[in-house]
Amino acid sequence: QVQVVESGGGLVQPGGSLRLSCAASGSILGVGAVAWDRHAPGKQRDLVASITSVGSTNYADSVKGRFTISRNNAVNTVYLQMNSLKSEDTAVYYCNAVVRALSGRRDYWGQGIQVTVSS
Repeated sequence: QVQVVESGGGLVQPGGSLRLSCAASGSILGVGAVAWDRHAPGKQRDLVASITSVGSTNYADSVKGRFTISRNNAVNTVYLQMNSLKSEDTAVYYCNAVVRALSGRRDYWGQGIQVTVSS
């Protein structure tokens, strides 16, 4: 059984930083590409950043220069370092990971984690 779990969210003031983690666990053979999406109230769900299995990254224009996605394959975890946070970054953040497991290869979604940027 495979689980993908996000952690690290919370409340932060504008200009502050947070680091989100996306950890895959269970009978895992490997983790492939991973993406972070976010969904703010009244807005569409958008891709924030993604990273391939070999570390190539992609970012939404709105977060370039402020967010950094990285991965530690030894612990099956992907991180999203968020700096210079703005109120418009407030959203529920979701992790999507392509996981190779004993049961096969498929996408897994985390449950989502709230990030609130407010003074």
